[in-house]
Amino acid sequence: MVLSKMEDFIENLPPMDLMRSEKMTFVQLIIPVESAHRVISYLGELGLLQFRDLNSDKSPFQRTFVNQVKRCAEMSRKLRFFKEQISKAGLFSTRPVTPPDIGLEQLEVQLAEHEHELMEINSNSDKLQQSYNELLEFKMVLQKASGFLVSNKTHTVPEERELDENIYSNDSYVETASLLEQEVRPGRSGQSGLRFICGIVCKSKGLSFERMLFRATRGNMLFNQAPADEDIMDPLSNDMVEKMVFVVFFSGEQARTKILKICDAFGASCYPVPEDITKQTQITREVSSRLVELEATLEAGIRHRNEALSSLSVHITKWMKMVRREKAVYDTLNMLNFDVTKKCLVGEGWCPIFAQDKISEELQRATFDSKSQVGTIFHVMDAIESPPTYFRTNKFTNAFQEIVDAYGVAKYQEANPAVYTVITFPFLFAVMFGDWGHGICLLLGALVLIARESTLSTQKLGSFMEMLFGGRYVLLLMSLFSIYCGLIYNEFFSVPFHIFGGSAYHCRDTSCSDATTAGLVKFREPYPFGVDPSWRGSRTELPFLNSLKMKMSILLGVSQMNLGIIISYFNARFFSSSIDIRYQFVPQLIFLNSLFGYLSLLIIIKWCTGSQADLYHVMIYMFLSPTDDLGENQLFWGQRPLQIILLLLALIAVPWMLFPKPFILRKLHTERFQGRMYGVLGTSEMDLDVEPDSARQHHEEFNFSEVFVHQMIHSIEFVLGAVSNTASYLRLWALSLAHSELSTVFYEKVLLLAWGYDNFAIRLVGLTVFAFATAFILLMMETLSAFLHALRLHWVEFQNKFYHGDGYKFKPFSFSSLTEDEE
Repeated sequence: MVLSKMEDFIENLPPMDLMRSEKMTFVQLIIPVESAHRVISYLGELGLLQFRDLNSDKSPFQRTFVNQVKRCAEMSRKLRFFKEQISKAGLFSTRPVTPPDIGLEQLEVQLAEHEHELMEINSNSDKLQQSYNELLEFKMVLQKASGFLVSNKTHTVPEERELDENIYSNDSYVETASLLEQEVRPGRSGQSGLRFICGIVCKSKGLSFERMLFRATRGNMLFNQAPADEDIMDPLSNDMVEKMVFVVFFSGEQARTKILKICDAFGASCYPVPEDITKQTQITREVSSRLVELEATLEAGIRHRNEALSSLSVHITKWMKMVRREKAVYDTLNMLNFDVTKKCLVGEGWCPIFAQDKISEELQRATFDSKSQVGTIFHVMDAIESPPTYFRTNKFTNAFQEIVDAYGVAKYQEANPAVYTVITFPFLFAVMFGDWGHGICLLLGALVLIARESTLSTQKLGSFMEMLFGGRYVLLLMSLFSIYCGLIYNEFFSVPFHIFGGSAYHCRDTSCSDATTAGLVKFREPYPFGVDPSWRGSRTELPFLNSLKMKMSILLGVSQMNLGIIISYFNARFFSSSIDIRYQFVPQLIFLNSLFGYLSLLIIIKWCTGSQADLYHVMIYMFLSPTDDLGENQLFWGQRPLQIILLLLALIAVPWMLFPKPFILRKLHTERFQGRMYGVLGTSEMDLDVEPDSARQHHEEFNFSEVFVHQMIHSIEFVLGAVSNTASYLRLWALSLAHSELSTVFYEKVLLLAWGYDNFAIRLVGLTVFAFATAFILLMMETLSAFLHALRLHWVEFQNKFYHGDGYKFKPFSFSSLTEDEE
């Protein structure tokens, strides 16, 4: 009677939005060809239909709309090229007036024209820049080499100083587009004397260049160098390169050939420099005039290029969005079957049940707008495969859902842990991080992220900032719960405060921290909220806080594991699995609470009664000698027989979990297919193969050994996990203690120590070190550590009691989910 009333009460409870995923349905669309593009576009704007790929056996090049996809990909390439050029030029688009809409074909023509124009401008600019660089290098070589030649004349004998002017035929010097193409002409074959080669090379290669020349000529050369007055722009990278001018004096045709090859290998540019000073001056004047002309030409070219890029930057964002959407539409059309005879496209997919009316409206609108005489057929079908999982989240619950999905996506209609994670995750974090001073710091950071939400959501953030911004509401709840737990621990940067009144204790001697103290004496009612501030600095501070936090960790752990087992009951009830309720939920609940539920009860009784019983002794001898008298460790009447009953229940629960379920499953499988075999004998093979992909159940071999081994592994895992998971929750105590002790060390050994000196500089240094330690160790490293441990407690200790996580996400075709990376 009571159970039936309880079941009626549970059934009449209103459904919870996030508890179960949205109900899905498998649908088929038969779309006329003339309205296919518009239908897919409208469905992409709605974003509530996930298409199934009906052409998975075909390669991308064998699909119907492969040419359109290629065109969109080519337009995306051109637009990325324009964007790179705009970014390279340092131009930023302003908010322009919305340009008129253009078609894809017209856009393709415009992009091709713009690309041709821009590439021609870049090609001309590169040639001009190359000529400018060569002339600039030639000018610097003329200026530096003249000094070397004059210096060489003053320090050599007349026979060695005579240079053949025909080595470099400068009388026939003409201005060409590329001076690098001008050959260094040899002297007359009968001429023997000192020759020279002038040029310019990167300064970073100067030492190895000189060594190579020395080795190639066996030391028969004279190498002079001087740094160039100006850096030269590299036309490929647009970086300024530091170079140096060199002059190599040598003798002989063989040496000249080797030097020219080495210059070519090192990327050195050689230029003809006449020996005559008059000719040098004349050439320098001509080169300077050409440089002035080229500078003006380059500036005009840059202005023209920037104007072209500015006109593109006004429209490029809209064009990129348009091409991205068109490519997504054709990619989706390639997932549909093309029926040539009926001139239609057939598509299949999943959609939420609530979205059926919206999809029908969009299909009607697409038919009307495309002026098609035949409408799109939209109907529901049966499906064999499991539907995708879809939770409707908002900006607050999305981050918590992502935490759960990182472990595994819930299977269809499975209970969603995110409902409880919204509260339990930040609370368990706060248990480890509890300090209301540090919590206020986290709260300020979270409020800043929330206040700038509209601005940051439109910006491209780094990986760390993007993760921090995505979890801003998680950070908000973590900070609020940290303040709450910090008030319970009575810690503000490790300093206790008398916020809720005076202490309930006073000391027997003058100093509570003195080694000879007899401890604290209670003289009034207990402190109304949290830990009494008098415990701080006392002799019994650490034993008291360790005992409190350790027992609290066990209580929280057992409570959360019981919650997980209870959720498994609602899962089994939802999927109408009475076997899981009787042979999994009930024995698991009995086993866990016979041992650790009983331990939690003892902790609460000990707190309420103030007993001095040793709970370690009670739990150990509950297994070793359950019939022995408890003595001073007895907490209540009837404790010993209760322990015997609980121990027997725990022992019974293990085979209860292990044996019945596999045998019952085998019996049910045998009964299910026993009568069906007669129908199969009277059916022809042709009838059996009519619907190979239908949703009818097929006869499958039942592997009893596999089922039994799986159940045995599951049972052993739960029994051992009940112990290890309870011990794992002690990390709440360990990390809380570590955080508190670190805060105390930084406060007492850094801040108070520096404040003890009557020196402003020492105090400032101490305050700086304390601030940096608090920010980087306590607020960053400790936050990350507590976050990861809370994550582990939810993924392993909590979710393994009920959560399978073997589903797949609902990923509808939606324009809003498209990113630049998908181009």
